[in-house]
Amino acid sequence: MLISCSNEQSTNDLFRLTNNSSLNLESPGKIIVINYWATWCSPCRKEIPELNELDHQLSDRLDVVGVNYDAVQGEQLAQEMKKLGIEFDNLLADPRSIWSLEPVTVLPETLIINSHGVLVHRLLGPQTKASLESLINAM
Repeated sequence: MLISCSNEQSTNDLFRLTNNSSLNLESPGKIIVINYWATWCSPCRKEIPELNELDHQLSDRLDVVGVNYDAVQGEQLAQEMKKLGIEFDNLLADPRSIWSLEPVTVLPETLIINSHGVLVHRLLGPQTKASLESLINAM
């Protein structure tokens, strides 16, 4: 039996969330909105209420999940989410490699993934609930 330890997340694995569940981003079954954020990013802080509202109102069609740009984990991540009022779950690893994306260079960044795991939109800069709904309704 071979056993290995790694902090890397295999693209064939489920991605762990802050609520201790997992998400299969290669075949999620729902639309997934992935938002990259940081506590020091003013536009990120402004769009969080919009993302919370989107997640609550369209929960039957989509899930909003976050990724902390600074890759904080554990209690620090929980505290930062609470401080910013983030009500949606966050991924514990960055899934960008699934779609062969380069590292984030602009915050906030939002990815919209269809129910089959295909990246359909990569949005740079702050978004609103209305702008996201418009893109999602056109899918």
